[in-house]
Amino acid sequence: MSKSVFILFSCFVNVLSIYGQQTSIIGKVIDADSSNPLSEVHIVLKNTELSQTTSKEGTFKFNRKLPLGEYLLLINKEGYLSKKFQIIIQKDKTIDISTIILSPIINNFNDYTISLSDEELDSDESIVSNTSGILQASKDVFSKAAAYDFSSTFFKVRGLGSDNSSLLLNGVKMNKAFNGRPQWNNWGGINGVMRNQDFINGSKANAYTFGNIAGTTNINLRASEYRKSSSISYASTSRTYKNRLMATYASGVKDNGWAYVFSVGARWASEGYLEGTIYQANSVFSSIEKKINDKHSINLTAIYTPNKRGKSASVTQEVFNLKGNKYNPFWGIQNGEIRNSRVREIKEPIFILSHYWDVSDKIEINTNLSYQFGATGSSRIDFNGENPNPDYYKNLPSYALRFDSSQEALANAYVLEQEFLNDGQLNWNSMYDANISNPDNAVYVLYQDRNDDKQITLNTILDTELSDNIILNGAINYSSLRSHNYAKIIDLLGATSYIDKDYFSNIDSNTLTPNRVVFEGDEFKYNYNINATSYSAFAQSQFTYFNVDFYFGGKIGKTIYQRDGLYSDGHFPSKLISGISSFGKGEKLDFTIFGAKFGLTYKISGKHLIDFNVVLIKDAPSIRNSFLNSRQNNLIVPDLTEVQTTAFDVSYIYRSPILNTRLTAYYSKIRNATELSFFYIDGTSGTTEATAFVQEATTNIEKRNIGIELGAEAKITSTIKLKGVLALGEAIYTNNPNVYLSSDKFIDVATNPYDNATSYPNGVKPFGVSNLKNYKQSGGPQRAASIGFEYRDPKYWWFGATTNFFSNAYVDVSSVLRTTNFTLDQDGIPITDYDPKVSKLLLKQEKFENYMLLNFVGGKTFKISNKYIGFFASINNVLNEVYKTGGYEQSRNGNYSQVLADSQRTTKLFGSKYWFGRGTSYYMNIYVRF
Repeated sequence: MSKSVFILFSCFVNVLSIYGQQTSIIGKVIDADSSNPLSEVHIVLKNTELSQTTSKEGTFKFNRKLPLGEYLLLINKEGYLSKKFQIIIQKDKTIDISTIILSPIINNFNDYTISLSDEELDSDESIVSNTSGILQASKDVFSKAAAYDFSSTFFKVRGLGSDNSSLLLNGVKMNKAFNGRPQWNNWGGINGVMRNQDFINGSKANAYTFGNIAGTTNINLRASEYRKSSSISYASTSRTYKNRLMATYASGVKDNGWAYVFSVGARWASEGYLEGTIYQANSVFSSIEKKINDKHSINLTAIYTPNKRGKSASVTQEVFNLKGNKYNPFWGIQNGEIRNSRVREIKEPIFILSHYWDVSDKIEINTNLSYQFGATGSSRIDFNGENPNPDYYKNLPSYALRFDSSQEALANAYVLEQEFLNDGQLNWNSMYDANISNPDNAVYVLYQDRNDDKQITLNTILDTELSDNIILNGAINYSSLRSHNYAKIIDLLGATSYIDKDYFSNIDSNTLTPNRVVFEGDEFKYNYNINATSYSAFAQSQFTYFNVDFYFGGKIGKTIYQRDGLYSDGHFPSKLISGISSFGKGEKLDFTIFGAKFGLTYKISGKHLIDFNVVLIKDAPSIRNSFLNSRQNNLIVPDLTEVQTTAFDVSYIYRSPILNTRLTAYYSKIRNATELSFFYIDGTSGTTEATAFVQEATTNIEKRNIGIELGAEAKITSTIKLKGVLALGEAIYTNNPNVYLSSDKFIDVATNPYDNATSYPNGVKPFGVSNLKNYKQSGGPQRAASIGFEYRDPKYWWFGATTNFFSNAYVDVSSVLRTTNFTLDQDGIPITDYDPKVSKLLLKQEKFENYMLLNFVGGKTFKISNKYIGFFASINNVLNEVYKTGGYEQSRNGNYSQVLADSQRTTKLFGSKYWFGRGTSYYMNIYVRF
């Protein structure tokens, strides 16, 4: 059977090759300013079925014997002025159009899109995953809408997060091993040099890497690829930051073979849209290239973007009703100034040394060596006294009414309400006062959760043209990461020292140094290394013919993780608990990577295309989802194995000078996924503790995403475009995954020196399956639509507006609440008054309300001599719509009785927490190019 298939496939390829060996029309397209070749230029031979796009060398070639006569050749590329050529087909002659020069449109809207996106991309929290930045390189109308109009809602294209995508700089993958997502803060604020992007939608073929199901973006930072130019810009916004300055210079390729690109930027705000969210970010970029000869070039790229920003919190509906959508509990006033206790700081320089070798006209080899190092830190308060958080549940009116609504309770609730309304922020002065009274063992300290990473990446990328119809791509990749993770005291808040303990359990953080006294700058609390190594290879063949293009590719590799504990954590002391360790090297995790993909484009005519792609991937889980509680021990997540992904999509594409549309149906299935959560829980069966801090591992998760995407853009006149976008999706859980809770409260009393009454090996308790099947996945609306227009005046001003509709967004449900534990009391005995019908209502997934957002954008460009001066501005959410972008159920109430009691209160004590979208906001940019 396999031999027959191979013979048939070989015959198919040979027939197509013979068919393509015909009369040729050839040419090359270059940029008018830089003379660099232009790829992805759409070439159409009017009144025929012939169309194609230029290669990355800017070339195109039609191979077919055509009827004699006159034809019109149309040349189009987004952001450039179109051109037309009249050609005459003569017998047995090849038509060489030589070099076609396209001039850029000086008020290109893409510059606006990129400038806007970078402030959206600062949201890198694990609960929300915004993929808008990865889509900004696309020229597809649907992708542009997702990148801009949908981004503020945390809409996920095809229900997928950025961990399902690949982001490369100069061909080097930048996704973090910790969570699988690119950290956009590492190159934020240098938008002027990030425009040379290749975006590959979904799993389609690309020349750099195997890719992933949510697409691949490669940002080309090679100095010789920038046309000679200089620019200065200033932006003002009411969103994440308030101000941005940016300057960029590119030399172009000089006669001596050198090329230089430099960019500097700064973004800052004493407070963003949300209260207390400070923002300070500086950016430096340089790319230097030397063309040694016609075959060899060396390029060195350096990026350093130190930044810090004040974080904000999710809040309950009660807090929102009292304080509104700008409220943030993480800050307070100190010495007359705003001070945020939760500040995220990133300092991670990136260096990429690249060698480009043009072996021949048909073979290119690119080798890259990348080194990234530095630190990421997030600050927070540690305490051994009263919880200082102003939105702590005991500080809210609902706490006073938890038992009854008596006059006394109502009076107490009123007092709490007024205190929260009138202040509701961190009280820095009270924390300093408490520490001054206890200088030798601070009641409150400010510390950072730190990750000090060092990563080396080496890869070689091959691109070879085997024939006019066949291209072979391949790559070999190696990366090595050493991640040092620890807590560091940054401010003793008026005290002189602090004793390193977990004061909730009164346990030493490190039993090797009991009762250790620590000072500012010291490591404490937890301390360990994660070592990660990954190596892989990928190969891909692309075939291009008159009626059909197709490709197939594969990858294979290994990923290895290992934790090395530097503390012997008191919760899991290695000497006392059999089968568990917190100190020293743990088990080495070894994962096998595999992938295979295939795609085909059938050209019905020059205007009508059918595109199909399918991919199978087996990949390693992220570091975050591999270790049960890496801060305290070496335990591995139970049932851990490679994550398996299957996906396919099929598209109908129509392209003409008047109308461009794409209709896509997609399907993806993810198996063996793992999700980790950390929280306090009451009422857990099998423990005498009233409250336990637990690590929840939900394993063997299966997810399915299906839906359609529709994008259409119609050129009504030479100045007016109408556009419409529709996304109808369903992202659900398709099985009942396993749930495990880990806590020192579950450790066997025979080996644990602390007084607990439970017995579970290694402190890991199986909770059985969680009934998640058919629950919706969270993370933004699953349905979205947009309709709008764009007017571009010949005098270089433009205006656009879109109306956007969103629905089917859901809260993230708790796994443990949907296990059998929900039906048991704290002693592990079935709850006597348990009612399945009431339980079903209590566990019904919350669906957020539908909403509509109206956005305006416009700008103007002036040409003065050889300089361009322009501005553009946008107003988002013009109608000031209030909406939820996401949320999650709290798991504090652990069983039916507690959840029922909380639901019967006027205001829930532990209701779901939400993120809310911004109200009306603006963005404005002024720039000069010369």
